[in-house]
Amino acid sequence: MTDPNILQSFFLIFSGAALVATLALYTRQPMLIAYIALGCLVGPYGIALVDDTALLAGIAEIGIIFLLFLVGLDLPTHKLKNMLGESLLTGLGTTAVFFSAGAAVMLGFGYSVTEAVIVGIGITFSSTILGIKLLPTTVLHHRHVGEIVISLLLVQDLLAIIALLLIGYLGGAGEHGNMTLLALALGLPAVIAGALLVVRYAVLPLLERFDAFHEYIFLMAIGWCLAIAQAAHSLGLSYEIGGFIAGVSLATSPIAQYIATHLKPLRDFFLVLFFFTVGASINLQVLASVWLPILTLAAVILVLKPWTFARLLHLQGETLSSAREVGLRLGQASEFSLLVSYMALNTLLLSSEGAVILQTATVITLLASSYFVVSRYPNPMAADPALRRD
Repeated sequence: MTDPNILQSFFLIFSGAALVATLALYTRQPMLIAYIALGCLVGPYGIALVDDTALLAGIAEIGIIFLLFLVGLDLPTHKLKNMLGESLLTGLGTTAVFFSAGAAVMLGFGYSVTEAVIVGIGITFSSTILGIKLLPTTVLHHRHVGEIVISLLLVQDLLAIIALLLIGYLGGAGEHGNMTLLALALGLPAVIAGALLVVRYAVLPLLERFDAFHEYIFLMAIGWCLAIAQAAHSLGLSYEIGGFIAGVSLATSPIAQYIATHLKPLRDFFLVLFFFTVGASINLQVLASVWLPILTLAAVILVLKPWTFARLLHLQGETLSSAREVGLRLGQASEFSLLVSYMALNTLLLSSEGAVILQTATVITLLASSYFVVSRYPNPMAADPALRRD
């Protein structure tokens, strides 16, 4: 018999998500903000209609695995080669600046070096969701600004994977530190090599033979993703890294984009749970005591990111107007920032205060940045008809 508490939780989460998503669309705000707000409202630190989030958090982690699987699917070799040059240099340069600024803010407020490092890592990324969703299709495919934005986001996706590896290593420090280092040194190459071999000699031949059966492709993709995630975990790596490797191993396949398109609804189902869980984990009482670090970190992100992107791109030959537009479009923290805080909190690298600071500052920057972009540049959600572009 179905657990009534689980059924009630799913009812509250998904019915509530539909309502707040409607409100978000009417007010032209990112839907992930609505899901986080819903978690704050009905979670254990709000009105506590959903007070047991442990099981939901476990289910939500599947969404993260699928998210990174799809990131990997979108990174075939030719895209990685194209990132070398301007975007790679800009991505690495901005990462160093943003990491240093985030760490400095946390150290300035008396937090530990470890927490400063985690928050510094967390704010280095810009939002793929906002970056892509607020680009008109014509800009995305035909304009130079769109190409720069996409290239920088791809670089950041790769850096995010490295960050997750680093967090996994730091989280295994102490008595498990040597084991974690061994997993990185031996387990990571073993999983990559094994995945590539199995894809070449088993997965791809099967997909090519039965490509007319869409249900089979769907099941194979899910099974492959979770199989490599489990293999990675068995060798001391994280499930999330395994999901990413599973995606990359299939990225050169002609069927990769078909898989990516048809898995997105399933990914989104789990990601609603993830963002709800993030909101439900924000202790509103802690929030009141750390408002100054939150506002300081958010202000640093909103000012420093657009300026740094614009400055570095302009120095590399981009026009000032294009450089500034890219800077504003990427001038926020990211859904990866929320993932970093979630993983670091679960591995005790980040206190509840540190997690609230990073999560809330991220939400503020997503809201403010979306407002700046929607009101100033062509995008599909502009209120001004002169700026609205599909």
